[in-house]
Amino acid sequence: MDFQVFKSAAAEEAAKLNIEEYELYCQLEDSVSASAFKREINGFSDSGEGGACLRCLVEGRMGYASTQRFTEDSARALVRRARDNAAVLETAEPEFLVGAGGEYQAVRTENAPLPGAEALRRTALRGQEALYSQEGVVDGSETEVFGSHIAIAISNSKGLDLQYENSVSGAVLSAVVSDGSEEGEKASEYKITLGEPEGLDLLAAAEETAGRARETLGAGTAPTGVMPVVFSADAMSQLLATFSPVFSAENVQKGLSLLKDREGTEIAAPIVTLIDDPFYEKAPLPMPFDAEGSPTRRKSVIEKGVLRTLLYNLRTAAAAGKETTGNASKAGYDSKVGVRPFTMCLAPGEMSREELLEKAGSGVLITSLGGLHAGANPISGDFSLQSSGFLIEGGKKGAPVRSFTVAGNFFTLLKNITAVGSDVKTPTSPSFTTFISPSVLAQGLSVAGK
Repeated sequence: MDFQVFKSAAAEEAAKLNIEEYELYCQLEDSVSASAFKREINGFSDSGEGGACLRCLVEGRMGYASTQRFTEDSARALVRRARDNAAVLETAEPEFLVGAGGEYQAVRTENAPLPGAEALRRTALRGQEALYSQEGVVDGSETEVFGSHIAIAISNSKGLDLQYENSVSGAVLSAVVSDGSEEGEKASEYKITLGEPEGLDLLAAAEETAGRARETLGAGTAPTGVMPVVFSADAMSQLLATFSPVFSAENVQKGLSLLKDREGTEIAAPIVTLIDDPFYEKAPLPMPFDAEGSPTRRKSVIEKGVLRTLLYNLRTAAAAGKETTGNASKAGYDSKVGVRPFTMCLAPGEMSREELLEKAGSGVLITSLGGLHAGANPISGDFSLQSSGFLIEGGKKGAPVRSFTVAGNFFTLLKNITAVGSDVKTPTSPSFTTFISPSVLAQGLSVAGK
C-alpha cells in the first residue's frame, strides 16, 4: 500500500490513544546480484527487505514496535504494540524527537533502476574474462555484480516529514594467481568497484587486483622487533573502522571508551585530523539527515591532534549537555537508535607513499590486516593483528612478507604518527558508513615475525 496511507493510519491511531509523541521510521532495500566462477554464472539473487518501526513516549518511557506489513490494520496495531511495550519498561531514560523546520543540505542521489538480469550476467562474465586475461590468474577467481536501492522515510508527531532514496551498484573482482611452480604457490586479492555495471572499467580493476596478488608471491617472514611501520591506505582504513566506536558518545557514557572527559584535549599527533563527512563528494550514500531526522553536518572529530567532538545522537547529547552532531543510527529498521559515523576520513598530507617509505628508512609496510574482531579491543585500544605486506629496506619497498603480527595501542598509535600520505582512495563500501585514509607512518610498533 501507499506509505502515506500507512502513515496516516498510524497517526490516527496515536491520536485515538492520546499518544502525543511518536516517530515512524521506515527503511526498505531492494537488491540484486549475480556471481560468476570459471567463466560461468553460478548464482543470481533478487531480494527485498525492510519494514517500519514506530516508537512512542508513554509516561517518559520509549516503546518500540515494528512490522514488515504495510496495511492500515498493521499500522494501527503497530501503535498499540509500541504503547504496550512502553508500559512494561522498568526504567525511563530521557528520549527526544526532532522537530520540523531544520535546514538540510541537498545531496547527490542516484535513483537509477536496479540492473536487470541480462546486464548482471554480461558484466559478471566480462569480469571473468578480464581476470583470466591477467598474467598468472587461475581458477578460483570470482566475480560478483550487485545493485541495491534504498528508501528511508521518517515522520513524527512534531511535524517532521523526511524522505530519502538512493541507489548504489558495482562489482567485486577476486583474483587468484599462481607462480606457476610445481608447488603451485597461490595468492589472492580483491577489489570493489562502484558504478553502473555495464559502464565499469573491469579490465583496469582486474589489472590492479591481479597485480597486487602477484606482488605477494614468494613472501617471506618479517623480522621481530620494535620498528617503524607504514600502514597502507587500505590497512589504515581497516584500523579506523575497527576503532571508530571509541569516538561514539554512547560508548563513552557506557564506559566502553577511554575518551571520557577528553574533548578539547590533545589525543593525537598535531598532523592528525579526522573528519566525519556525511556529504563526502565520492561517498556511495551521502545522507542529509540521521536516523532521528536531525540534519547531518561535516565535523572535525580530531583537529590537528585535538579531540574536538565525540559523535552524538539526541539522547547522548542531552546527557552530556551538548547538541547532537547528527550521528544517530539504526542497524536496521527495527533497531534501537545508536551512534555511527558516515564517511570517517583521516585527512591527507602531502607525502607520497614512496616518500613515507623513504622517511621510514627501514621497517615494514603493512598492506593487509586480519583478525580484526578477535585481535583488537576497542575499549582499551590494544591490538595484536595478523598482517602481510613488504619489508622497507633502504627507504624503499622490499620483499613481500606475510603471517607476522603487529601489536600496539590505537590511542598510542595516533600520537606516534609522524607522517601522513596523500594517497586517499575513493570509498568503495556500498553502505552509509565508510572509512577512508591515506597511508601513514607510525613509530614504535611491535612486529613479531621470525
